[in-house]
Amino acid sequence: MKRIYLLFISFLFCFNFPVYSSHLYSEKYYQNAWCSKWNGRQEVKLIDSTRVDCITKNYAIEFDFAPKWAEAVGQSLHYSRMTGKKPAIILIIEKNEDFKYYHRVKPLCEKYDIALWYMKPPEGQSIKKQTPIINKDIIIALLNYLKEIVNVIM
Repeated sequence: MKRIYLLFISFLFCFNFPVYSSHLYSEKYYQNAWCSKWNGRQEVKLIDSTRVDCITKNYAIEFDFAPKWAEAVGQSLHYSRMTGKKPAIILIIEKNEDFKYYHRVKPLCEKYDIALWYMKPPEGQSIKKQTPIINKDIIIALLNYLKEIVNVIM
């Protein structure tokens, strides 16, 4: 019985259960939109194997969703040091409540001379309630496996 239990637990970890997407678009979407418009190069690999989200003539730019503002500060400063370009952050604001993060990071950016901009989703788009993304094949396989376990136990 203990063996069946362990098998079942290991089986569960092999599958991705419902994944909840809390963002309207991926970070890459915003990065592509901005960098394309401003002739930036994306995902530039540096000598230390880190990657700058976007490099323009003057800036090394870090894109991040608003709640990750603190990480963006450190990354932008690092990319600036590694490239010799000015540090910049583009904060992704998908909801009006996200502006609190913009106002939180703004004084730091002023103090450390980091350019700060923000991007919002295309007009008329807003975040819907989190919706599970479920692969039906995984659910069917899981149910079949559970059926087999029940048959073994019985």
